Amino acid sequence: MARSLYVAASGPESGKSIVALGVLEAIRRRVGRVAVYRPVVRSTGPDPLLRLLGSRVGVPEPDTPPGTGPTDSARSAPDPAARPTIGTAAWGVTYDDVHADPKAAIGTIVERFRALERDHDAVLVVGTDYTDVGAPTELAFNGQVAVNLGAPVLLVVSGTQRAPADIQAGAEIARQDLAAKSCQILGVVANRVAAQDIETVRRLLTPYGGCCVIPDLPVLSSPTVRKLVKACDAELILGNDENLDVEAEGFVVAAMTLPRVLEYLTESSVVILPGDRADLLVGVLTAHRSQTFPRLSGVLLTGGLPPEPNVLLLLDGLDTQLPMALTSLNTFEAATVAVTTSGALTDGSERKVQAAIDLFTHCVDTTRLLDRLDLARSVAVTPLMFENDLVERARNDRRRIVLPEGTEPRVLTAAAQVLSRNIADITLLGDPDEVARAAARAGVDVGAAHVVDPREPGLRNRLAAEYHRLRAHKGVTEDAALDVVTDVSYAGTLMVGLGLADGMVSGAVHTTAHTIRPAFETLRTSPGVCVVSSVFFMCLTDRVLVYGDCAVNPDPTAEQLADIAISSARTAAAFGVEPRVAMLSYSTGESGRGIDVDKVRQATCLVREREPGLQIEGPIQYDAAIDAGVASTKLPDSTVAGRATVFIFPDLNTGNNTYKAVQRCAGAVAVGPVLQGLRRPVNDLSRGATVPDIVTTVAITAVQSQQMDQHETEPHR
Repeated sequence: MARSLYVAASGPESGKSIVALGVLEAIRRRVGRVAVYRPVVRSTGPDPLLRLLGSRVGVPEPDTPPGTGPTDSARSAPDPAARPTIGTAAWGVTYDDVHADPKAAIGTIVERFRALERDHDAVLVVGTDYTDVGAPTELAFNGQVAVNLGAPVLLVVSGTQRAPADIQAGAEIARQDLAAKSCQILGVVANRVAAQDIETVRRLLTPYGGCCVIPDLPVLSSPTVRKLVKACDAELILGNDENLDVEAEGFVVAAMTLPRVLEYLTESSVVILPGDRADLLVGVLTAHRSQTFPRLSGVLLTGGLPPEPNVLLLLDGLDTQLPMALTSLNTFEAATVAVTTSGALTDGSERKVQAAIDLFTHCVDTTRLLDRLDLARSVAVTPLMFENDLVERARNDRRRIVLPEGTEPRVLTAAAQVLSRNIADITLLGDPDEVARAAARAGVDVGAAHVVDPREPGLRNRLAAEYHRLRAHKGVTEDAALDVVTDVSYAGTLMVGLGLADGMVSGAVHTTAHTIRPAFETLRTSPGVCVVSSVFFMCLTDRVLVYGDCAVNPDPTAEQLADIAISSARTAAAFGVEPRVAMLSYSTGESGRGIDVDKVRQATCLVREREPGLQIEGPIQYDAAIDAGVASTKLPDSTVAGRATVFIFPDLNTGNNTYKAVQRCAGAVAVGPVLQGLRRPVNDLSRGATVPDIVTTVAITAVQSQQMDQHETEPHR
């Protein structure tokens, strides 16, 4: 997986582009394949910064607005998994997308980032430009994106016309905003700081870890002559067009006699003078040619009055190549436009680009910055990150998942998304004509799904023979088996057992009992597991916790509770959650006695006997398990207390109510129930499941299948 860094500005006019360019050059010197990613761009026109940064890695942005033109077809594809990259420069969504549906926009941003990340050693992410979203909310939005990408943030704060104390205050406010989104801040860059304030600002920002201070360099904020000419709606009448891309580092209004004007000429300045003042014009251009006066960047003639033909002939003979442009604005108007026209790194000046790189390299210890980036791993895991990791893992080894409820609109919509995002192959159960009509009513395309009718004689007989074989000892006859397997839950489960599918997801319109009873009867439990149980993945704002059992076992015994704990720990590890198990009770440690506490204490001992390497604590109360402050008082020597990731509830009543309370009150996303302990994966949906819930459960089921196959082959390696 590529290392990534998110460059975010605390506000407008921060000079973020300078920092992004400098960081990109440093990364390019260290790794081979570098990508540039902008999560959000404007809806019209090419993104200037993406074009500039893309050109540094060999692939400039095409000159077409997002979603238009043949060169942009990869970006505008409706499939969010489609890679929106042109080489190594890419973007996620537009501001319009963010306004229309912020949650969906962030999902697309993450999805496209993951696609880009797979093929590169490093990804530089450059945040928004404060051109659309209000400043109070835009930094928070960048923080939300950064934490979902799992990228540490390099924060850029502006020092323009700000006292050192104000720069520090701005950095602190921004830090708090990012910390509220659980962002990891790699460092702070104070940009455009006055030379006399550099040491003071560096000292004030030292507590913020990696701190860099960059002085103000006028050339970087100076407009090019081309930009000035465009701003004044002027026309080039003399000189070389290529010289329009030099910077106008100052302005001189020639409204005096020539000797006085010559006193005010400065290096790389633009002289503004009336078009009918031939004496001043000839004198200024002669000074430019002279070895004793500063070299100018251009001349702007005002009033719409071009020089007389003989004067132009004289000037042409000087062969200065200095650009001279004519505007209809009067001198005062032109001067006003000139001083209010600011430059940008993206103006097209190579001199400006090189000056920015040199400045950044001189002021920033890039080796130390990249060393810190190599160590900076995001500790936050958001619901979106968790979901995207699941999807990525499912894609890497695609499985066939059977969905028995083949005519349910939510299931069909989810199936279409799973197929279009290449998460898994799908088998839908039902009469093919009915499935097709239901898909048409839902407005989705499931043409890539395999549609199977359980009543088809060949399949029905095969499933019935298997069910009779497995349940004959319970008195199930061949005729009875033929009737049972027309039930879609039994049909889907038996298909999994026979290897016709790798897993099953059901429950959108069926009860939990209807979904999992066939699994209990036919799939049986995995070796070494005595009880089938369930977990919920509780996705909080910055982490994922595992709750078990909240859906299956009403009142487990100590032996069953131990089994649930071990299964839950394995499930957690399989999905990237380091298992630290808390065996929950109303008492912590040795402080309480009673049947319920003793059951948890006995279960904890059984787990330690069976899995001595597993981190486990119990009995323990929820607050001591989750809160480091409480843990330091109640169990100061525990490696689990205050840091638990897997929470095992003593009974279904406690577990079910707790997960729903946390879901509603803490705004957690509850993923599950995920069944564990079965020989092959079958998962139940809530009857209120949304389409995203179904998609996520399909991905989980696919990953479970991968894990089960891996576990089966490990002893033979």
